[in-house]
Amino acid sequence: MLYETIGIVRAGHLPEVKELVLTAGKIILQQGGVIRDIRNWGTFSLPQAISRGQQRHTKGHYFIMRYDCGIKANEQVRKTLALDVRVIRSANVKLGNGKLETLSKFGEIRWDKLEGEA
Repeated sequence: MLYETIGIVRAGHLPEVKELVLTAGKIILQQGGVIRDIRNWGTFSLPQAISRGQQRHTKGHYFIMRYDCGIKANEQVRKTLALDVRVIRSANVKLGNGKLETLSKFGEIRWDKLEGEA
C-alpha cells in the first residue's frame, strides 16, 4: 500500500530531522518496502502552540515521506515517530485503494506557497 507521512520536528534541529527520516526509512526498507519520495519543507510557524516533551513549540520543521510498504511496517513507523520526543506532531495517511489506476494519479509532492513568497 502507498502511504504518506507528514512530520513536524523541533525547529532549528536539521540533524534531528535527517536522523528521524533515516530511522523511518530503515524501518520501511528492512520490511521490504520502497521509499517513493522524501521532501524537506523547512521551518514554518505552527497554526497554534503545541506542548510536547515539557516544551512549548510555536515553530516546527516539516518533512514528508511517501512510501510503499506493508501494514506492519507502516504501524512501526507510526509508533516510532509517536514515541520520539523530538517529533512535535506526525500524521500518517494511506493513499488510494492499492490499485494501479488509483496510485498512478498521485504525482510529485508539492508545496504551493512557501512562507515568505508572494
